[in-house]
Amino acid sequence: MRHLEDFTPGEVIQLGTFSPSQEDIIEFAARYDPQPFHVDPQAARQSVFGGLIASGWHTCALWMRGFTDTVLNQAHSLGSPGGDELRWLKPVRPGDVLEATYHVLEVTPSERVPTRGTVRARGQMTNQNGEVVMTIVARNLFTRRPS
Repeated sequence: MRHLEDFTPGEVIQLGTFSPSQEDIIEFAARYDPQPFHVDPQAARQSVFGGLIASGWHTCALWMRGFTDTVLNQAHSLGSPGGDELRWLKPVRPGDVLEATYHVLEVTPSERVPTRGTVRARGQMTNQNGEVVMTIVARNLFTRRPS
């Protein structure tokens, strides 16, 4: 189990790959983001996207799954005070193969609470063409290694 001291600025952690199907995209969007270009292939063809695309929130949820499995559940995590940036840069289409990564930017021990600290990092999803489709910059709290 990782502690704050086990994260290094510049480190890149691979979080896995994801490939949402048309059914996955429609199911997620029908429940959480039912815009026509997410839930109706015919309407999506008539949209500015020219076809069905995943909700940006779906892309975030896929990234979060990889982050939770690979980092949070393998560390002494104390949650997150939130994100600073979220960008959806390219549409995600059925069958795209997305690679999720976690780029450690800063590791900062808390001055106020000596038993914890913050990792500031950029999460990223890249498609099979090497195009970045999503980024998020956020902070996560982790316990420090006991002395």
